Amino acid sequence: MGTLSESLHPVAVIGLGCILFGAWCAPGWADPATAPVSKTGQIQSYGAGDDGQLEKGVAWPVPRFTDAGDGTIVDHLTSLVWMKNANCWDRQTWESGLNLIAGLNAGSQTCAGYTSGRHTDWRLPNVDELQSLLDFSRTTELPAGHPFVSVQNSYYWSSTTYAANSNNAWTVSFATGYVGTGAKPNISFIWPVRGGQ
Repeated sequence: MGTLSESLHPVAVIGLGCILFGAWCAPGWADPATAPVSKTGQIQSYGAGDDGQLEKGVAWPVPRFTDAGDGTIVDHLTSLVWMKNANCWDRQTWESGLNLIAGLNAGSQTCAGYTSGRHTDWRLPNVDELQSLLDFSRTTELPAGHPFVSVQNSYYWSSTTYAANSNNAWTVSFATGYVGTGAKPNISFIWPVRGGQ
């Protein structure tokens, strides 16, 4: 039988060290009792112990969004930069959406309100990034007072492929907040993003 440190997973040892000697922990290591997940936005309680009563999660900054004045919006909760126009190219297949964003980076595609070629790191958001825009306290799905334009009450593609069927990708509905999957040859909206961790 080995020592305690030999029987613990390396991450557990580091985590234990962070708890005991917090000063030497690397940035990003947090108290294991908390998770860096944002609040949902729900504040109305429908039952004891529900989300509306507890309101757990990272608080949204005020202001949550800033219009950068160049056709982009900065989300101060996630540090992501979104295209202000949420409907640059109407509905697209998943693959054509990826290609249009590649063209945006190359300067061969445009989006109303944005000067093409200013940045070269636009991408299709992953499903978690796309879902981070939802406000579950509202039926319109985006936080009140958001600065985006042309947001469609429909599904948007994420860059995340559905693991159970690689012919599908995850989608997020900005009409209902529903997160589901769609066949990649189907058409949904595209919302470019840049930045993030």
